[in-house]
Amino acid sequence: MNTSSPVVRRPTRRVMVGTVAVGGGAPVVVQSMTNTDTADVAGTVEQVFALWRAGSELVRLTVNTEEAARAVPVIREKLDALGCPVPLIGDFHFNGHRLVKAVPDCVAALGKLRINPGNVGRGAKKDEQFATLIEAAVQHGKAVRIGVNWGSLDQELLARMMDENGRQPQPLEPDQVMRHALITSALDSARRAEELGLAAERIILSCKLSGVQDLIKVYRDLAARSDYALHLGLTEAGMGSKGIVASTAALAILLQEGIGDTIRVSLTPQPGESRTTEVQVAQEILQCLGLRAFTPLVTACPGCGRTTSTVFQELAQRIQDWLRAQMPVWRDQYPGVESMNVAVMGCVVNGPGESKHANVGISLPGSNETPVAPVYVDGEKTVTLKGERIAEEFQAIVDDYVQRTYGRSR
Repeated sequence: MNTSSPVVRRPTRRVMVGTVAVGGGAPVVVQSMTNTDTADVAGTVEQVFALWRAGSELVRLTVNTEEAARAVPVIREKLDALGCPVPLIGDFHFNGHRLVKAVPDCVAALGKLRINPGNVGRGAKKDEQFATLIEAAVQHGKAVRIGVNWGSLDQELLARMMDENGRQPQPLEPDQVMRHALITSALDSARRAEELGLAAERIILSCKLSGVQDLIKVYRDLAARSDYALHLGLTEAGMGSKGIVASTAALAILLQEGIGDTIRVSLTPQPGESRTTEVQVAQEILQCLGLRAFTPLVTACPGCGRTTSTVFQELAQRIQDWLRAQMPVWRDQYPGVESMNVAVMGCVVNGPGESKHANVGISLPGSNETPVAPVYVDGEKTVTLKGERIAEEFQAIVDDYVQRTYGRSR
């Protein structure tokens, strides 16, 4: 049970992306992005479906060629046939103005367009090409994320701001100017979009960087200067534990301060790793902060000299994997089960206490302890397990608890 004080969310405008509400007090939304060639309809449908099953509530697709643009309505149709309603986001760079004109059905099939002001065009063409994208969104009633990224920041804007800064009596450091340029690009683009007829309630902003401290500073400033819904993400977070830790460090601080309406954890997958890992990490950040609940969590001890056996580790992993695998079905069948907590502990030191605090908990014997495993249900000891089938018997107890506690007929 989470007994900490609730996070006070920053008030923002609510944006509807398809049927998903972003901002305006709605729960923080998890999103992800495919890494398939969007023109590969079958491969993209398969990956979007897997991301949605894992819990991604919005999925972004690259729309970089006319073939990709023409594939989007087909992908939407096939997902609908599979019963997958997840809204799709079109990621447009460089040639988006041409694609939305050439394939208007692509825009119609999307829930949101993502536009990067840094590469929408240069010089005199920039305003015209930006306007084409915004007008397409207005015509089809779509939301737009204006996503500024430090790796593709508008160089004309940055150069102008650097020059202006250099003429000041006390110039700012270059990194400060860069952060100000990110925010200026986002807010100026949002104002221009509104002038072109896009309602503020259809605009989401993001200013992504790859440095944790820089990201925190930019979003604090951006949140103080506008009431647009905000998309959070540490861009190019990296691989493995580095990407997970960096994303968690940045997003957790901002979310705890009430900043952020939708998040993505931009992990570089390990070779052969499922794309769904980034969805799981995003969910766990929100769940650990007490902002949302997605799947029952397993509390487990790290192990020490008292726990030379690997039994508790194997059981904790088995139960966590099993619980996550059940969630696509359990979400509808057992509402509320996502808030359940299970404890799998490895010795007598903290085992009984942690087990009593969980909905269902087990305290396995550590080294030289009596080979028995007491099980606690809602704080009460119910049974003591022994023998070779402790894992199977404990899983059956958890399954029975879910059915009795969260079943619709209870």
